[in-house]
Amino acid sequence: MSEQTNSIKHVASPLARQTLLDGSLTGPVAGVRPIRLLPWLQVVKIGGRSIMDRGAAAILPIVDEIRTLLPEHRLLILTGAGVRARHLYGVGLDLGLPVGSLAPLAASEAGQNGHILASLLAPEGVSYVEHPTIASQLAIHLSAARAVVGSAFPPYHHHEFPASRIPTHRADTGAFLLADALGAAGLTIVEDVDGVYTADPNGPEGEKATLLSDTSATELATHGGTLPFDPALLEVMANARHLERVQVVNGLVPGRLTAALRGEHVGTVIRTGTRPA
Repeated sequence: MSEQTNSIKHVASPLARQTLLDGSLTGPVAGVRPIRLLPWLQVVKIGGRSIMDRGAAAILPIVDEIRTLLPEHRLLILTGAGVRARHLYGVGLDLGLPVGSLAPLAASEAGQNGHILASLLAPEGVSYVEHPTIASQLAIHLSAARAVVGSAFPPYHHHEFPASRIPTHRADTGAFLLADALGAAGLTIVEDVDGVYTADPNGPEGEKATLLSDTSATELATHGGTLPFDPALLEVMANARHLERVQVVNGLVPGRLTAALRGEHVGTVIRTGTRPA
């Protein structure tokens, strides 16, 4: 009988036969910054309640501004949910739905806002795409058009973390996760205020509110005032791999978005936990 030769191929890897829970093994590998998939991409998150719910008076000027920006940038435009999502939350909570069932309901409303925005930009070749397309085919879409529109909600849905009765990871958090995962050049959050204030500028103490021109996620974690974005955004900022900063600008002021995408400081700049490469 002829001897059989062991022809199994061995792959040299420190993780091959060890637990992935061993930090001493995963650290040297996981600690390396991933490559930037789309380093030329600018991500713009348009607020649902702050911009889209205001109707034509707020949406059409933003659309016109985006239209003029298309020759300069390639954009991933993400839309948030508005007041209709709050109605969905209210009905869902009355019915006793779990947080994982509330998340896709609110995400559907963010998608509706995205369809509206994409329809207005359709003459420029802009279209709305779903999350799987953004994850796997965004590059080919942006080679055919200068911008793509999608929902800013993270696709956690029934896997949303049960930390509260309302999904904690909403549109602002989803936009940041996408921008950082893609290694985008930047993320601009478009709201209806000039940035982050020490207090709610539209609240009872609005006269005492001071704009924070430059701050960090660490500093805002202890911020006692109202934030114009999801509080969970600060948590994911601490673990950023690519984005070093995010800028919050007022989309109701013409030219603010244009200036922000050109690198100007026209709102509140929030520094993340990552360090320059």
